[in-house]
Amino acid sequence: MKEPHNYAKVGYSMIAVAGSLAAIGIIALFTADDVLLSDHMAREKTAHFNECKLNDFVPDDCEMYRERINNAASGIYVDPDKWK
Repeated sequence: MKEPHNYAKVGYSMIAVAGSLAAIGIIALFTADDVLLSDHMAREKTAHFNECKLNDFVPDDCEMYRERINNAASGIYVDPDKWK
C-alpha cells in the first residue's frame, strides 16, 4: 500500500517560504538606513505637486498632473490655454 504522505511537496513549500523570508531580510538590510523611506518619497511628491500648483502646472515636469485637475473632485481649476 502506498504511503499517504507527500513529504516532497511539503519540503518544496518550506524551501519557498525560507527563500521569501530571506528575500525580505535582504530588502530590509538595504533599506535599514532609511526607516522612513516611503514617508520621504511621499513628502517629495507632495512638495513637487505644491510647486507645480503654484506655477499653474505650466512646467514640463508638471504635465502628469494636468489630466487630474480642472474638475470638481480635485477642486483645482487652471486655464488650459496656459499650457500651450
